Amino acid sequence: SVPGVGPATARTLLAEMPELGSLDRRQIASLAGLAPWTRQSGAWRGKSFIGGGRGKVRAVLFMAALVASRHNPVLKAFRDRLVAAGKPKIVAVVATMRKLLTILNAIIRDEKPWQNA
Repeated sequence: SVPGVGPATARTLLAEMPELGSLDRRQIASLAGLAPWTRQSGAWRGKSFIGGGRGKVRAVLFMAALVASRHNPVLKAFRDRLVAAGKPKIVAVVATMRKLLTILNAIIRDEKPWQNA
């Protein structure tokens, strides 16, 4: 029922992430491999990455985030705001992936349908 999430995406997420709806937003993002981590040591600070987690889920969410950022007004505004703030487009897409996952997690947890806010 969420714009940008089709039947294939929904099936993959439910099959690959049975924990969907039972974890909080940070835990579900970490499980999917969408939680950022920074390589740093002492005074040296590296770049932030996403990684680990479940690769199939990340791949499906990437495509869903691309579609949702065009057809879902909430996620489109979110992505456009990040790009306008100077974030690289891929960073905005990854942030949209995480936002989409947390929205889906909340919908399943609360058993409420999608509502444009």
